[in-house]
Amino acid sequence: MTTKRPLIGLTTYRKKVSDAPAIHVDGLMPTYTDAILAAGGLPVMIPLTYNNEQISELFEQLDGILLPGGGDIDPHRYGGNLNGKVYGIDDQRDRIELWLAREAILNDKPVLGICRGHQVLNVALGGSLWEDIVDLMPDAIIHAYFRGYERNLLSHQVDISATSCLAQTINFNGLKYVNSIHHQGIKDLADSFVPVAYAPDGLIEGIEIPGHRFAVGVQWHPEEFTHQDSHTLNLFQGLVGAAAR
Repeated sequence: MTTKRPLIGLTTYRKKVSDAPAIHVDGLMPTYTDAILAAGGLPVMIPLTYNNEQISELFEQLDGILLPGGGDIDPHRYGGNLNGKVYGIDDQRDRIELWLAREAILNDKPVLGICRGHQVLNVALGGSLWEDIVDLMPDAIIHAYFRGYERNLLSHQVDISATSCLAQTINFNGLKYVNSIHHQGIKDLADSFVPVAYAPDGLIEGIEIPGHRFAVGVQWHPEEFTHQDSHTLNLFQGLVGAAAR
């Protein structure tokens, strides 16, 4: 008898088609869906067109949630300022992801947040963000390795708490450097979360909720390493394994 694979919902983002700018698509980098498949789950891509009733119905059928990277959350959702460095705001995506994050945590449904998704988890429960790390965070290092850099560039060290769910999931002894493809980060941490990983400048790089079946956020992009590093694949297996229970 074949074991049923857990259904993992992955939110998408809306992009213009480069050679047909009047056409928009809801999509996602395949590294995310590849990571879920490699971890033993079945990825379900979530478009941004769902209304509240439809997303609630879909949520009930999913076994876990992955919130991927992408553009910035509207600062008005966490009491921030819309300065010139904020970009890529999508109200539909904010609405769906913040709702999914709250419901996953409320219903003990496994959820993993990556980069933007890490920030979504924090904002969903009342935390705030640095709108731009370089401009606003004291003594910040460079985190925004975007254009001109490979997405799997290991750009800075990460200090992970050895007793955390994150560390135990990834077997972190082999993970000391991470990639960094973001210009925002957690400023005030939501009360429900505990910080479990830090960058050298003190920026929170990992969060989780003690006692939850699996509620973890990481500021880096582990999906870029799943085919070459077992530690990062372990993180997706942690999500899928929790979703299977």
